[in-house]
Amino acid sequence: MARGETEKFAAWTVEARAADQLLVCDYLSRTRSWLMVEPIEGGGTRLYFGTAVVPVGIGSGRARLGFPFNALLPFHKLYARALLGAARGRVVKVLGT
Repeated sequence: MARGETEKFAAWTVEARAADQLLVCDYLSRTRSWLMVEPIEGGGTRLYFGTAVVPVGIGSGRARLGFPFNALLPFHKLYARALLGAARGRVVKVLGT
């Protein structure tokens, strides 16, 4: 996905991309994840990551996440932290720094 060779991976579809950024959306259109890379002076790359759960009913004055998302939100936060930790670990392993 990052190299622009595919627009889909597992449950994710690319919603927008730039040379240094990627915005992906899950198959239900309820979550988004944003990734951006930035070169670090002296070598290396910094990865920025953000994630959001999208409420239903936007614009109706009744936007809500709903029970399943409210119940799963702590797990989503844990997943996001684990994902970032795994990505960092892989980068450290590959780069040896």
